[in-house]
Amino acid sequence: MKKFNININQESFLYLIIYGGIIFLLVFVVIFPLYQYNYNHIKENKELKDQIKNQVELKPVYLNLLKIMENKNLRVLPNPEKTKILRGEAGKFQDDFRTIAGKTGLMIVSFTPDLSTLAGSSTSLLHNVVLKGEFANLRKMLIGLGAVPYLDKIEEISIQQNPDAMEFRMKIWIALK
Repeated sequence: MKKFNININQESFLYLIIYGGIIFLLVFVVIFPLYQYNYNHIKENKELKDQIKNQVELKPVYLNLLKIMENKNLRVLPNPEKTKILRGEAGKFQDDFRTIAGKTGLMIVSFTPDLSTLAGSSTSLLHNVVLKGEFANLRKMLIGLGAVPYLDKIEEISIQQNPDAMEFRMKIWIALK
């Protein structure tokens, strides 16, 4: 095998080393950092695009939450100042109760005032109520009853599951003057 000899004079070899060093410095000082800089920007752009995509996908949820936040009184339960109703107007409760039951989707099976609680100087009148419907509607009914200012108390709630619907029995007291 023949040896490969390159005859380069010393001055050319020195130029070769200097130019090689300049190229080496140019690559590692200018081109490589510029490549890293561009790579980092491309990576950041990709992350921003992913964030924008996620925000676009979540926009309907965000708008729904904003709508809920605007309607802050949605979770506020009614708490009117307690008053008493005149004895002669005690029948008004039956109309109010029917209105509330109609709004909540419950069906009134029976609504009977207990007239024995009205005797004498009683300050309350008991109503025995039987309702049919869904359990979720009972909650709405109770919230609606909370808005009646002359409602004294709900003494008892009995819940029974029937084949067609749930049955709710309630003892409701109203305050009388």
